[in-house]
Amino acid sequence: MTLLHYEPWNTMARLHRQIDQILGDTASAPRAGNEGGAANESAAAWIPSVDIHEESDKFVVRADLPGVQSEDISVTADAGVLTLSGQRRSEQREHQNGFSRRERVEGTFRRRFTLPEDAKTDDIRAHYSNGVLEVSIPKTPASEPRRVNIETH
Repeated sequence: MTLLHYEPWNTMARLHRQIDQILGDTASAPRAGNEGGAANESAAAWIPSVDIHEESDKFVVRADLPGVQSEDISVTADAGVLTLSGQRRSEQREHQNGFSRRERVEGTFRRRFTLPEDAKTDDIRAHYSNGVLEVSIPKTPASEPRRVNIETH
């Protein structure tokens, strides 16, 4: 059963941001008021941490989304794929006579997971509390093998 849809370009973008952060490179950092610009776009994608486990009657996906408002989160299930997406917004601050450092990532995120065949997508439930999104995906009941009578002539 495959639950994770691998997106290599998001991983590369995250690695690039981490290298920039380590080296102190602010050239690719987003600038206030630069809506939709290339610099803002490169720092927009972040990847929240996700735990997935299976129980006897359901699958559970938990995503860490600190600082994200519930109205900025979207959970969809379509064509066998569960998609968690949304946006973490930051407050605009002006600083005077001092230094500031921004390490918390802001912008949009998207995680996609291939759902197993026994997932009951019509009954998916999501709950958000204390920065943790929990998505519960019920399983369809396992069908019992049916015995077929053999006819003789």
